[in-house]
Amino acid sequence: MPQDFLDRKLQDRFQRNAYRRLQLAAGEHDFFSNDYLGISRNGLIDEKLKGNSFSHGSTGSRLLAGNYPLIEETERMIANFHESPSALIFNSGYDANLGLLSCIAERGDTILYDKLSHASIRDGVRLSQAQAFSFGHNDLEDLKNKLLRKKGECFVVTESVFSMDGDMAPVREMLALCESADARLIVDEAHATGVVGNHGEGLIQHEGIHHNCFARIITFGKALGCHGAAILSGELLRNFLINFSRSFIFTTALPPVAIAAIKTSYEIFPDMHAEREQLKDLIRFFRQNQTIHTASGETYLFKESGTPVQGLIVPGNAKVKAVASQLGRMEMDVRPILYPTVPEGEERLRIALHSFNSVEEAGALVSALREI
Repeated sequence: MPQDFLDRKLQDRFQRNAYRRLQLAAGEHDFFSNDYLGISRNGLIDEKLKGNSFSHGSTGSRLLAGNYPLIEETERMIANFHESPSALIFNSGYDANLGLLSCIAERGDTILYDKLSHASIRDGVRLSQAQAFSFGHNDLEDLKNKLLRKKGECFVVTESVFSMDGDMAPVREMLALCESADARLIVDEAHATGVVGNHGEGLIQHEGIHHNCFARIITFGKALGCHGAAILSGELLRNFLINFSRSFIFTTALPPVAIAAIKTSYEIFPDMHAEREQLKDLIRFFRQNQTIHTASGETYLFKESGTPVQGLIVPGNAKVKAVASQLGRMEMDVRPILYPTVPEGEERLRIALHSFNSVEEAGALVSALREI
């Protein structure tokens, strides 16, 4: 059967230099993974679980055969650490955002979301029946104006640390706007969990506003070095999700081996103070090197970020791919982020910092950029 309709779309991506390919890690220096604390790289979870045996199959969804004592024990542990009434584990951050946002709002309700929100947030919003509007990135005035247009129940959604820019949302001010407008704040803490806060508790808890937040989404596949996600909320929302969230109801639960890894990570990352201090040193270094003048006469600017996500804007898919390729030949593994993942003209090298990167290694990366 002819499949020209697939080929046409792929060729369009290819012509725009936006064609994606899978690739393996390459180069000695990792500046691309989300393993911010090095838990995965250093095998910290594997070391603690050595000699233990856990099942690789949960045998069904949580509502059928896939619920078991370890998963409920781990949810209670997560809720206790994050000072939340409850936690509900999902198979991934994508599933959590999709499952939450697609079911909480009904026709006649309103969802407002930051225009740079992750694709999982945008997809969840699309699946809801609510009217939805984006507001300017971290733009409190625009959010305030959009709140004036709300109908029905209103939900405001943002990331605490943005996955592509690395900047933080003004969550205190956003919460104040939500409370004044009778709206509910939902915050994706994927890139803050493990990194932000004295114990890696995330931005919302670090700011002390977690008791007023409708829901927090935390994920385990980044700084926590394993897999999965959880929604932190009140018991009423947890029960609602168990009854109405399709990405929770209609999927096989994570197996005990995955839950054991999550539980073990929570025993490790809160006390990784030295690793978080190392990240702060690296972030300070990059903030002192915000402009890159290259040997070829180009000037590139870093996005303003106080987190391990450092974005160097290199406009154009072809150009940013070429720069990433040149760095790869210098043993620096940095990945290009292309349009349409980011807006056209905002293509960038997404440099991820880790506690196992040294300041000297970061300096070598900056020097390599200047040599291009």
